[in-house]
Amino acid sequence: MKWLFRSPLYFLIFIITGAFCIAVITFGIYAVSLKYDETDTKTVTDNHLALPFPVGVSPKEEIIVEDPAVDIYVRQYLSINPDLRKKERFLDKLIYELAKLDFYQQLASPLTRILVIYSGERKEEVVKNFGDILDWSEYEKKEFLNLVIDSVPTFSDGKFYPGRYTVAKTATPKDVADLVLAKFSEEIANRYDEIVSAKVPLKNALTIASLLEREAYDFTDMRIISGVIWNRLFIDMPLQLDASLQYTRGGLIDENKWWPKIKPGDKFIESPYNTYQEIGLPPSPIANPSVEAVVAALNPRNTKCMFYFHDDDGGFHCTNTYEEHVVLLKSLYGQGQ
Repeated sequence: MKWLFRSPLYFLIFIITGAFCIAVITFGIYAVSLKYDETDTKTVTDNHLALPFPVGVSPKEEIIVEDPAVDIYVRQYLSINPDLRKKERFLDKLIYELAKLDFYQQLASPLTRILVIYSGERKEEVVKNFGDILDWSEYEKKEFLNLVIDSVPTFSDGKFYPGRYTVAKTATPKDVADLVLAKFSEEIANRYDEIVSAKVPLKNALTIASLLEREAYDFTDMRIISGVIWNRLFIDMPLQLDASLQYTRGGLIDENKWWPKIKPGDKFIESPYNTYQEIGLPPSPIANPSVEAVVAALNPRNTKCMFYFHDDDGGFHCTNTYEEHVVLLKSLYGQGQ
């Protein structure tokens, strides 16, 4: 092994190879375990016993009254760690990326495939990933897309429920659509009873939740940003969220990224999803949210904040006025916006 330490290049190759092997073994073990784990696409709790979502906002009265039962609800019915930030969910992201590779899929089983929907993805990402893994034709991809979109309730995004799904290698678009829609019903629709709907329509909750998925780093962030969104809605202030501009840009024919970096000129794009120009919520969800994002959308923090941003280290900052917002930005970056 002395040769290993004589050359930095050899040492680097050794480290990369070792990391690759660990990744292969990790995914292989995990994937195989998924094959025999019947709770693959279920949360820790039997969700058919879950109570309807708590609601801590009243759009009609334009007030936020935090429900103390939210924390209990999260611990009892949601299989999440509220303190875990998205950037720290390394294993989930690794599995998501490796699942796209046929070689890794073969480690699990030559007869099954693992499909992953990452929270905050848009429908086009889901369709492409599923289609590539299952070797679907363009016609089959479109069939899967339409089966999910056309199901009740009809939304273009919002019903491709995030999670891991184990399916047969020969699974048809209908097979997979049935699984995804069943999971959406189990996790969200079945908890959305008439009382919850009367307070906040499902479409609005999913739309806010989809914005939170793209704007927030963790469940705590989600609830505060939800409070900011509701505060702006109450006074008919444009939401001014970059995530909605990314969704608009990503849908353009000449755009090569689904979530492109926003440029100042994008704020003037003509689109109903441009929350810098339009007042109120976008017409429909911009991505596919997790159940915790829906809980956060329905249960915002009662905050006076109207503006927020994340710093380069992921720290969250919110202020009550635009003037305070600019002062804080200048103190951190030497300039405001």
